[in-house]
Amino acid sequence: MSISCDMLKVLMIIDPALYQKYSKEKVDAAVAFLNYRQVTALPKEEIEGVPTLYVFRHGETTDNHEMLFSGWRDVDLTENGVKQAEVLADKIKNKKFHMLVTSDQRRAIRTMVIAVSKNEYAKNLEIVKDPRIKERSYGDLQGKSKLLLLLENPQLAHDYRRSYSVVPPNGESLEMVVKRVTPFIEELLPKMKEFNINVAVSCHGNSIRAIRQYLEHLSNEETAEIETPLGQDYAAYAIK
Repeated sequence: MSISCDMLKVLMIIDPALYQKYSKEKVDAAVAFLNYRQVTALPKEEIEGVPTLYVFRHGETTDNHEMLFSGWRDVDLTENGVKQAEVLADKIKNKKFHMLVTSDQRRAIRTMVIAVSKNEYAKNLEIVKDPRIKERSYGDLQGKSKLLLLLENPQLAHDYRRSYSVVPPNGESLEMVVKRVTPFIEELLPKMKEFNINVAVSCHGNSIRAIRQYLEHLSNEETAEIETPLGQDYAAYAIK
């Protein structure tokens, strides 16, 4: 198995006890699985004179790096996460944003601040914080290891992370996230049309799934399986 520099950094934080309990091959395969991101090109429909919604995910956080269930934990970006947001900043520096919206979580807010830092149209705009687009709550799993759960119970790990309707203990299913994000979208889009404004949204791995389901007409199964890259890139939707 080819190991990248980023993967080596991840392997360095693995508890050595896991290699004693499980084989090195099994642990390394689980780490590779959790760090593999099969992302497809994000849609970009931008039409002159038509209000456009720009959506992106926050950069890598400490919980992402350490393979922990994050959810409503208010963790910060890693150095790599900052770099990802800086890549995004170069891509959107010439976009004419009229409104900036984030969740009320630090990682989404900081990503937005970095992402618009090179944009003369937007860098001084107020950032509106809306808790409806915060990350999915993982309840009792928050702060716990995804790696350990994957090693102990692969099916349960999949159900908690990639099912549409399974609810973690005291947490939310993706379906529940969709239900709280949908009113946000249905409130925002008419305003965009009425005032002909472009809006940038910084959110999370699961709240962005809800937005993409609504705008890309994805099935529940497609919504649960899609991957959006951390920072670095954006989706654009012309709101006709």
